[in-house]
Amino acid sequence: MLESIPIFAVCIALLLGILAGCFTGLAPGIHINLIAALLIASLANFPNTPVIVLAVFIASMSITHTFLDFIPSIFLGAPEEDTFLSILPGHEMLKQGKGQEAVILTLYGSVAAIPIILIFTPIFIAFLPSFYSAVKFLIPFILIFISFYLIFREDNLLNSLVIFLLSGFLGFASFNLPIKDPLLPLLTGLFGTSSLLLSLKNKDKITPQKIAKLKEIRLPKKDFMKAFFASFFAAPLCSFLPGISSSHAATIGSEIIPQSRSGFLFLNGAINTIIMGLSFITVYAIGRARSGSAAAVQSLLNEITLQHIIIILTAVIVSAAISFFIGIYLAKFFSLFMNKINYRSLSIAVIIILIAVNIAFSLYSLPGLLISLLILLTSTFLGVFAILSNSKRINLMGALIVPAIVYYLI
Repeated sequence: MLESIPIFAVCIALLLGILAGCFTGLAPGIHINLIAALLIASLANFPNTPVIVLAVFIASMSITHTFLDFIPSIFLGAPEEDTFLSILPGHEMLKQGKGQEAVILTLYGSVAAIPIILIFTPIFIAFLPSFYSAVKFLIPFILIFISFYLIFREDNLLNSLVIFLLSGFLGFASFNLPIKDPLLPLLTGLFGTSSLLLSLKNKDKITPQKIAKLKEIRLPKKDFMKAFFASFFAAPLCSFLPGISSSHAATIGSEIIPQSRSGFLFLNGAINTIIMGLSFITVYAIGRARSGSAAAVQSLLNEITLQHIIIILTAVIVSAAISFFIGIYLAKFFSLFMNKINYRSLSIAVIIILIAVNIAFSLYSLPGLLISLLILLTSTFLGVFAILSNSKRINLMGALIVPAIVYYLI
């Protein structure tokens, strides 16, 4: 039975979602999962608002976030679990004065993700339920295989294995401690404060940034095809596997089809958006939430219908189009901004902000605050160790994979 949809309210929710996505995408340490959780917790404040309107807000916020969250990763070195792989090629370009170009390449990838999402939507709806039922018992073993495959490709096998296991233990412990949002201090330390602290030690300086016209920033056709097809194969596979992040999908994609530096940035942008977009389809097809945003939408709608999916997909497309142009403007703005500030002072300011955010969201109790700070400190040390040991930082994603493996095995 079709619902009566308040179009005006949906449009307002979409625009507010884009604004919220700009905030979460640019603010270090503020994740869309946090905003979605706060929205669910405050549902009593929206008694007369149709839940599909709130779902559109979450979907548009989430897609906008995937377009913009590479900006702090590349310019500030403050990534999240889905963007930390962009640091190496992104910072290489930043040091060459091409930070704007690095961001634009990820934006190109995010735009290219939309047709892939639309292609896989009917495929997921038609075939994912039966496929997932058939392979569900294999999921923990698939996760183990992917993890060890990446570990055994490292030059320093022992360091990589130790980092994976330590981060896995830390993640498992964090999820079983009495705090509301263990991911915030865990990921902030592993991928944020650790790299920022080392940048202070190394006294990194930012090269004056060049501002290029959009038509001058191009991905060679060969690189585009390689990155497009890598994202086409890798992202959908990882869209229903728990614990597998966009970074894993990007690594798998680049293993299948080797990428240039520019192609890898394009690939990261594409996969980040594909996995987020398909997470809403996955929760409809098999009832499993692949992301915090999809879990929030599932909680709001209770029973997701095909009509809901059509509305959410429309919000995804419109948000993507608007976010692309916002991203272009912000890439230019940040490039101009970076020319005028002291990078060391900025790094210190970002570290303070990250710590303040963690404290602010842990003030509900003294034990919660102490535990959150302990996780932040421990994960920071582990992140520093990973960097100094020359181990690929994707091994730190054991913090999410090991808990998922334990959950499915028990």
